[in-house]
Amino acid sequence: MKTLILNGSPRKNGDVAFLLEQLVSLLPGETVRLDAFTSGIRACVDCRFCKTKPGCALQDPMQQLYRTLDSYDNIVIASPVYFSDLTPPLLAIGSRLQASYMAKRFRGEQMFSRPKNGAVILTGGGDGNLDPAWDAAVKFLRLMNARSIAPLAAAHHTDHLPVSEDRQAQDGVRTIARWFIDHAGSSHSSY
Repeated sequence: MKTLILNGSPRKNGDVAFLLEQLVSLLPGETVRLDAFTSGIRACVDCRFCKTKPGCALQDPMQQLYRTLDSYDNIVIASPVYFSDLTPPLLAIGSRLQASYMAKRFRGEQMFSRPKNGAVILTGGGDGNLDPAWDAAVKFLRLMNARSIAPLAAAHHTDHLPVSEDRQAQDGVRTIARWFIDHAGSSHSSY
């Protein structure tokens, strides 16, 4: 089992990092982590290159992600919630999945052919709504051909309850790990 983690947190020892450490410790196989804040991946510039041609005109580390995405069984999107959404660098990575949308919509092609399992981990301390972040993450997972998505794991009260004491968030991470293990191989069937 091979898992890709798209990490939207800028903090190396923050709440998202704590939950990701727990998740990685529970997963068998290889885990690869892409940190959005240091990835060098730029946001989509709406140049429309991908409307008529495969891939993306922007030459940056996203090209490597495009090439390797089908080698993963599982994809995790993990992010603190900023104003009810994913962090801007993670949204930038997601915006580059426009190439996948355009391939399907305008050229009748599937950019990522291998079905995958997906999961979302969110943390936040404010009084905002997690739904916009969840919705964006699920859209991005679908564009990467995640056909099955685990239940959300979230720590939504980090201003009052440290994630290290948030049993519900930690149980959510354990649920994701079990879900990936239980669904290993099943991502290859249609939904």
